[in-house]
Amino acid sequence: MTAHIQTDPRSNLIGSAWMIAAMALFALEDALLKGASAALPIWQVLILFGAGGSVIFAVVALLRGTNLFHRDVLSRPMKVRVLFEILGRLFYVLAITLTPLSAATVILQATPLVVVAGAALFFGEAVGWRRWSAILIGLIGVVIIIQPTGDSFSALSILAVLGMLGFAGRDLASRAAPATLGTEVLGFYGFLCIVVAGLAYRFWEGAPMAPLDLYTSLHVGGAILMGTAAYAALMKAMRTGEVSAVTPFRYSRLLFGVGLGVLMFGEQLDQTMWIGSALIVASGLYILWRGRKT
Repeated sequence: MTAHIQTDPRSNLIGSAWMIAAMALFALEDALLKGASAALPIWQVLILFGAGGSVIFAVVALLRGTNLFHRDVLSRPMKVRVLFEILGRLFYVLAITLTPLSAATVILQATPLVVVAGAALFFGEAVGWRRWSAILIGLIGVVIIIQPTGDSFSALSILAVLGMLGFAGRDLASRAAPATLGTEVLGFYGFLCIVVAGLAYRFWEGAPMAPLDLYTSLHVGGAILMGTAAYAALMKAMRTGEVSAVTPFRYSRLLFGVGLGVLMFGEQLDQTMWIGSALIVASGLYILWRGRKT
């Protein structure tokens, strides 16, 4: 199944570059969505973003002759994936719009830890005590960042945790999704889930639709372009070189997200943020390293 993937050093280098590009684009997408939410209701941002991404992937599928309505779309793993996609997208967008972008980005980096734990619990994958220990340490890093017992604790910080859990569930469901469903199909339904999340949140938020001016149009349009380009770059990265070589560069999103949070939104980084970030990233990299040995 992976015979077409090159594993020479040059391919690994190219794949790593694609991964870094994808993470930079995802971080820009987050920043643009946060900027758009300053002028538009969150539900409207979600619907516009999801609809735009769905149209782009539908056009790609049409050009490639891909059937978007394959019967496997209704398989059980896809239904589970849709549910977690909605939850992950909704809570993570709420997190980046209502809380500091840097904090939400850092907490998102714990997703691979939860995926490994879920793979062990639900798919029976072998995870030794060393990797379980690393998962625990990484989750402690998340707790340090949100400071649930500190004076600065905000219940809104839980939004990023819920978003991270939603994305982890989506990734686990993706592993069980039928191989007949290609990137454009998953992308199309992934962005449709954002539309559904926006419609659901519309009843909760209750805010009226706001007019689109040039500023917000550029932000939303830019987020759509960044999001779809990031998705494509991620797929390119995972199909160029070895997964173990390119996956560690997912953590470059932390640098881009924190940097944009500081530069664009004037966010401040405290000591707990640095400590929590270090624990999450170190745990994730250790799990990747142990995975290569086993």
